[in-house]
Order: sequence, then structure tokens, then C-alpha cells
Amino acid sequence: MSRPWENPADSRWARDCEFEKMTFDFQPTMKGALVELRPLRPDDADDLFAVASDPLIWEQHPVRDRYKPDVFNAFFRESLASGGALTALDCKDGRIIGSSRFHAYNAQSSEVEIGWTFLARSHWGRKYNKEMKQLMLRHAFRFVKRVVFHIGPQNVRSQKAIEKLGGVRVGARHDTAGRDSYVYEITSVPA
Repeated sequence: MSRPWENPADSRWARDCEFEKMTFDFQPTMKGALVELRPLRPDDADDLFAVASDPLIWEQHPVRDRYKPDVFNAFFRESLASGGALTALDCKDGRIIGSSRFHAYNAQSSEVEIGWTFLARSHWGRKYNKEMKQLMLRHAFRFVKRVVFHIGPQNVRSQKAIEKLGGVRVGARHDTAGRDSYVYEITSVPA
């Protein structure tokens, strides 16, 4: 007798294992050739602030003063509380180089948001952001059919980065803080 979990062709197995039915894992550990992503921890604060203290990282961001200790500390506490924040490490030396986050998983509409991403400028333009997003997208598409990104209208750098990954601007709406943002979507893992 065939057991449904032993035969992926069995429709009962496929129906029971649909990704919409799985619980979304907001803080997986993922590793690529350049970047490792792991759950954000309280002891990451100092190393992550060392990255975030560069004002140029935030120049196009809606919260332009996140390089200041008090503003960053509030952001860091919020990131920990979100339950979806990830720390980005350089695979070469294990140094913390940035962060990103999963947010707003909706099983009914089969979507999740990726955002709050920042990287050390030393890692800009060197495929680190692309790999980080590819890792996150591969993970997300195990659970959802659509990944959305809210990007501020003035954040041209992030808009171009998401477009290079295949993101398509599908509209505009307010982000979680009530600010205007463009909505981009990706519906498959980019090559």
C-alpha cells in the first residue's frame, strides 16, 4: 500500500503539502557563495550599528537619520521584535555586513514582504545584495506565490536594484509608517 508522504505524485500528498498550508519560517539560516543570512540576535547590535553608522547608506531612505545611535537603536529593537529580521554576514570573513527582513506574510493572498535591507557600502555593486535577495526569494517561494517590496519614491538605488532582480512596479501605497512608497512585486526566483 502506498503512503501519501512516500509518493509525491499522489494528489493527496500534493494537496496536503501545498506551500500555502505551511507555516512561513520568518528567520531561516541561508548561505550562498558570498552571503550568509541568519536570524538577528541581540548581540548583533554593535556590529550592525558599525555598518549602519554610515550616513550615505541612508541618503535615499525615508528615514535618513538612521545612522544616529538613538534612531538606530529604536530600529534595531523594532527589528528584533519583528521576528523576521536577518543578519547578513560576509562568507569570506564572517563579518556582519547588513540586514534584511521578512514581513507581512499573508497566506490567503500568498504573499510576503521583503524589506528594511541595508548593506555596508564596501559591499555595494559587488553582487552581495543580489545574492541576499535571491536567497530570501528562494526561501519565500517555498511558501508564497508573490513577494512584495515597498520602496520610497526617492530611493532610486533600491528601485533599480529590485528591477535588476526582475521586480515590477505594480502600484503605490503607504508603507507601515504611513509614508508613500512604490510597490514592486516578484513572482519567481530570478536567475
